[in-house]
Amino acid sequence: MKKATKEDINIIKEAFLENYKDAVTELNYKNDYELLIAIILSAQCTDKRVNIITPALFEKYPSVKELSIANLEDVKKLINSCSFFNNKAQNIIKMAQSVMKNYEGQIPHDQKELMKLAGVGNKTANVFMIEYKQENLMAVDTHVFRVSHRLGLSYEKTVEKTEAELVKKLKGDDLHIFHQAMVLFGRYICKAVKPECDKCYFPHVCKTKQSFKPA
Repeated sequence: MKKATKEDINIIKEAFLENYKDAVTELNYKNDYELLIAIILSAQCTDKRVNIITPALFEKYPSVKELSIANLEDVKKLINSCSFFNNKAQNIIKMAQSVMKNYEGQIPHDQKELMKLAGVGNKTANVFMIEYKQENLMAVDTHVFRVSHRLGLSYEKTVEKTEAELVKKLKGDDLHIFHQAMVLFGRYICKAVKPECDKCYFPHVCKTKQSFKPA
């Protein structure tokens, strides 16, 4: 497939800035602790499902202090409708324990420090920093990966290489906006199944429209 030209990229960037300038995550949270937990749980799970799970979890464990001494089986029961809940339950408890031990009970607001926590990889750390600190970063989830490939912004096979290429091509001070834009655009318009091409902001620059069969 063809790669997006510089002109295509400018068209895409302008449309994203116009339509998603004030976009934020759809995960519900009240503070940095709740945001980090929600992002960890959202891996390979929908934001809608996470928002159903977290109220009871946060009610029982309102901070890292309570979660750090939580019973593993109790946490599993609270999040068992989430994908990979066994691993995620272990990770969020270990994360809380590490924050209590190494960060005086305060969630670190640094990408590299966040990645030292259980369950927090590059994508999770970047999403946290984008949402909570409006850091100029790019994070690649399934929606961003799909959209970037369909638009010819990247044809890399891994998340890491895709992120690096997007940072290079979408260079500037608005990477955090482009991340949020691509997530929402991919979730509601450029869907994995039956994308709604009639709602696309830039159908004339899409590189894969011809491969989509009408519903």
